[in-house]
Amino acid sequence: MKTPLIAMVGLVASTAVLSGHAQQPPRPPGLPELTVVADRGGEPARPYYVAIGMAGVDEEDGYVSEPSAPVSIGERDMLPVDSGTLSPGRVQPRSLDLPPGMTPFFLVGADDLSVEWLKQRRAILREMNAVGLVVQVSDLEKLEQLRAVGQGLELRPVSADDLAGRLGLSHYPVLITADIIEQ
Repeated sequence: MKTPLIAMVGLVASTAVLSGHAQQPPRPPGLPELTVVADRGGEPARPYYVAIGMAGVDEEDGYVSEPSAPVSIGERDMLPVDSGTLSPGRVQPRSLDLPPGMTPFFLVGADDLSVEWLKQRRAILREMNAVGLVVQVSDLEKLEQLRAVGQGLELRPVSADDLAGRLGLSHYPVLITADIIEQ
């Protein structure tokens, strides 16, 4: 009784496989046959083959993405910023050899030392058109307070761990120009 049942299942499976091949569109001459290694269901990959010029899939059979609603991301989403390798402290001046004409930039935080440094240097920084990277700030309110102290300086919240490593920095506030790092 088991043998006829197994034979019938094999016959049905063979018929399904053969009928599946019969429904495939003819392959253009000269194209290699694609071999399915594993099929775990899901969406067919055929629509993505339009991008492969010689895959034999017509443009109208290609993938069309559904338009998605634009995602609005603001500064609030970038906060808090915590540059783990940097802390407020003294920086010894040293020479640099960066490309001439680079935009000067400075690193500050929302701490007392940075606020005082920014108050003392804001006119010089503005004159240089320096861009400020705020490397430690907890929230938008503190960032706005720092901007008020900067009186029009461009201040952007950015984690600066990689930059600090490349420049050998462990403390801020600091000004970086093409030829010097100084506090």
